[in-house]
Amino acid sequence: MLQRRAALAVPLLAGLLPTAWALPAKRLAFPRDAGSHNDFATEWWYLTGYAHVAGQAAALGFQVTFFRSRVASTQAMPSRLAAKQLLFAHAAVTDVAGKKLWHDQRIARWSGEPAGSNPADTASASLQDTGVRLRDWSLQRQGADLQAQIPAGDFALNLNFKATQPVLLQGKDGLSRKGPEAKQASYYYSQPQLQVSGSIALQGQTRMLETGSTAWLDHEWSQEVLHPQAQGWDWIGINLFDGSALTAFQLRDRQGGVLWDGGSFRSAAGVRYAFSRGEVLFKPVRSWRSPLSRASYPVEWVVRTPADYYTVKAVIDNQELDSRSSTGAIYWEGLSEVWDSNGKLVGRGYLEMTGYAAALKL
Repeated sequence: MLQRRAALAVPLLAGLLPTAWALPAKRLAFPRDAGSHNDFATEWWYLTGYAHVAGQAAALGFQVTFFRSRVASTQAMPSRLAAKQLLFAHAAVTDVAGKKLWHDQRIARWSGEPAGSNPADTASASLQDTGVRLRDWSLQRQGADLQAQIPAGDFALNLNFKATQPVLLQGKDGLSRKGPEAKQASYYYSQPQLQVSGSIALQGQTRMLETGSTAWLDHEWSQEVLHPQAQGWDWIGINLFDGSALTAFQLRDRQGGVLWDGGSFRSAAGVRYAFSRGEVLFKPVRSWRSPLSRASYPVEWVVRTPADYYTVKAVIDNQELDSRSSTGAIYWEGLSEVWDSNGKLVGRGYLEMTGYAAALKL
């Protein structure tokens, strides 16, 4: 959901973004639309996954996100030093056995010129296909696969992602409504059920991934950031064991009500159903209070969708990320397990919650 990622990426850019307008319907074309869309205010590439580790009973969760934000006030500047785009990146590893979240972050300016053409750039994004670089962090296409190289402070990700299903277009053929006004929409596609291989190093110990490791990619871009009455959101992206894929979200207003909701379900056979407003309901079951921010996060939910009623439970409670040194936000995002209405474990994926530590101020 673009509002969640855009809001994390641009809290310091208030007043610098262009006026938004309603996005027209369009046919997404690949590989071009897997690349950067520099004329749009905000964009992000978001990977989350479940890592089945060789020789370990407990799994690891991981998250890699690259954000791009267009700075409207610098676009006419002729200097090659002008920061016409800002790139941010977040990465995290959930150590289930150690009950700890490890995370890191980056920020850099980008002239908007092609990679390698401007010596002043320490970050760039390809316009032809997925290819985002922020200093020594990268996410790029290699042949048919995606590769993430993230050498962070206490951990390192060296991961390969292989598609096992076609691209999933969210919303109406890739145009996803995100609020009560038509301009609150984004171009949005996902790639669920990615097969993951490679390694995750944690505090100097490298762990190789085995068969059964899966990931989810979201890529989204828009001119709209967030509805002015929005306080935050709750979102899930779940790879179900039978090969189907579930997305569900709600935006909360400042009184705690639901401002907008939506999502989709695609069966293992490829049948897709886009949820209409009012078809998704998040009901909190259990909460956890952060010792850092003192925010109280619902870490267990019952989520009603047209596909089924699902119970979503965090694998560990403390998966709160403090990104104040890069994007200014504190939010919760972490590996979760999902049960169906019959009480059967049916999938794993990621839950994200924002606006609990403080109301978003963009």
